[in-house]
Amino acid sequence: MNRRPGLSARLKLTISYAGFLVLAGVVMLVVVRGYLLRYVPDNDQGLLGIAPNRYLLVRTFAPAAATALGFLLVFGVLGGWLLAGRMLAPLTRIADAARLAAHGSLAHRVRLAGPADEFRELADVFDTMLARLESQVGEQQRFAANASHELRTPLAISQAILDVAVKDPTYPRDELIDRLRTVNTRAIDLTEALLLLGRSDRRHFTREPVDLSLVAEEAAETLLSLAEQRGTTLEVTGEPAPAAGSAALLLRMAENLVQNAIVHNLPAGGTVRVHTERRRYASVLRVENTGRPLPPELVPTLTEPFERGTGRTRGEGHDGVGLGLAIVHSVVRAHDGMLELAARPGGGLLVTVRLPAGR
Repeated sequence: MNRRPGLSARLKLTISYAGFLVLAGVVMLVVVRGYLLRYVPDNDQGLLGIAPNRYLLVRTFAPAAATALGFLLVFGVLGGWLLAGRMLAPLTRIADAARLAAHGSLAHRVRLAGPADEFRELADVFDTMLARLESQVGEQQRFAANASHELRTPLAISQAILDVAVKDPTYPRDELIDRLRTVNTRAIDLTEALLLLGRSDRRHFTREPVDLSLVAEEAAETLLSLAEQRGTTLEVTGEPAPAAGSAALLLRMAENLVQNAIVHNLPAGGTVRVHTERRRYASVLRVENTGRPLPPELVPTLTEPFERGTGRTRGEGHDGVGLGLAIVHSVVRAHDGMLELAARPGGGLLVTVRLPAGR
């Protein structure tokens, strides 16, 4: 934005300091003149013939007062300039950090030392904002790189299949169609997951009353056939758990949790338990599954996009695209909730979602 030139804050403060100092000097001189000279007689003889008269005192006092006011003006300008520069130095450091951030350097921090005051509070808030921006930009860059890689994979597979079919005229047509359909389905699922993830991150949805128990039942019913195919027992228990948010996003969240629990339930024949309950200030959805033990250091990374836990196999039906828990995390965050992941002692994963309780 183009702005017309104006006085700097330092110059304005300097003028203000000098002006107030000179004004205080003028007021003091007026008070001295008014209360001191009123007792001096205004005649030629003076007081008892030995004290000067008022006229002489005024003639003597006026040059000294003008000199004092000039000194106050110079002292106010110089002192005000130095004091204003010292007081505004933190703002200069914050402005420099903001310029660096505007040019893409988010790693710089102000880090003002000293006791707490308004400038240091502003610097701390600015440092916190830069840290969050740096984290979000880094996360988006990693996500974009991973998404590009994941989207390139099905396209490369399709290209390879078509190249083989072109070189081999006897390539079975039905097998070609089936393989291309599988790869295309995976690309579509990945694209839809990316769109859903972006939608939940932007929080572009209308909040409405949602019962997590009904959401959990619908998600379990949708994925019951997948559980039966894998020989997994699917149990849904609990009580009504009212919340507020997008019913579609919360249903997708529950479906991702249940699907993730079924797919990771290796070897086959395990159990997936879905439980809902209402607490004083939160509605809770808990999904846990049996399975192989998970290393503790792996659990915090499972919500990262395209991060897959142990036991995950690519290429099977309903295996997903590596965005299941990332979408869950994004949806929970968009609904001002909390997501907790914990490795079960006997193997498998326990996922707990806490959302603000609705009416």
